Amino acid sequence: MSRARFAVRRFLRARRMDPWAVLLWLLGMAMAVIWFAPFVWMVSTSLKPIDQVMTKYVEWLPRTVVADNYIKVFEQPVARWALNSFIVATSATAFGVILGAMAGYALARLHFPGRAILFTVLLASLMIPTEMSIVPLYIAFLKLGLTNSYVAIVLPSIASVISVYIFRQFFMGLPQELEDAAAIDGAGRFGTFWHIALPLARAPMIAATILLFTNNWNAYLWPLLIVFEEEMKTMPVGMAQFTPVIGAHTQIVGFGPAMAGVTLLSIPSLLIFVALQNYFIAGVSRAGIKG
Repeated sequence: MSRARFAVRRFLRARRMDPWAVLLWLLGMAMAVIWFAPFVWMVSTSLKPIDQVMTKYVEWLPRTVVADNYIKVFEQPVARWALNSFIVATSATAFGVILGAMAGYALARLHFPGRAILFTVLLASLMIPTEMSIVPLYIAFLKLGLTNSYVAIVLPSIASVISVYIFRQFFMGLPQELEDAAAIDGAGRFGTFWHIALPLARAPMIAATILLFTNNWNAYLWPLLIVFEEEMKTMPVGMAQFTPVIGAHTQIVGFGPAMAGVTLLSIPSLLIFVALQNYFIAGVSRAGIKG
């Protein structure tokens, strides 16, 4: 037994991995499996026929692969829903990133009274549930006559505290010498931000883009309240009609299409994250460098 322990320790030493690192790695892998299991179940259920959805034993893979659930989903105007979601998500994300970058730069570089208090208030606003602001927002947009429009869906989403925080933390670590050199060359404050600071913020920009796009693409409650017409529905609102309803038979019939709809809904966010995950990790890790 002692020889086995010695061999394991020597292997870990050769690989420059201590036992705690191995334990952390195993824990991370276990958490990844736990996180990924519902996704596998969702995709698997979307490919099953009705008689295989509710079974006595757990079946992770379908015995028979069918496309019936996806065909039923595409009987609805899914292309229109996807277009609406794409317009809303890209617009809200673009405005959210640029406004977050400007606000983050101001909080990091501009010295004005109450800067620390303002940043604290912004962070504290994260603790306020979104549901608390839904009713006042809805009444305001109703009185302005902006319902059933892209403006109504996008406007409340362009101000993102998370985006401000990510950019503020990044700009706090930006060398002051770069701004001094730009000032010597005659650049103003906005010119320094636009031509020097913002181009260097690629990692936090991509991190904020992923977070905001995912949040805006999956937004459900606000578009559900502010949109009344079928042609203005977004993907989450449209896919919600495939949710299983009350009753044993209707639940079984509805599970397959519901899983197919959610699978289609999750594809854009997954593709963006997989393509940009390295930049996302770099951007989020840099956000914790300075307080």
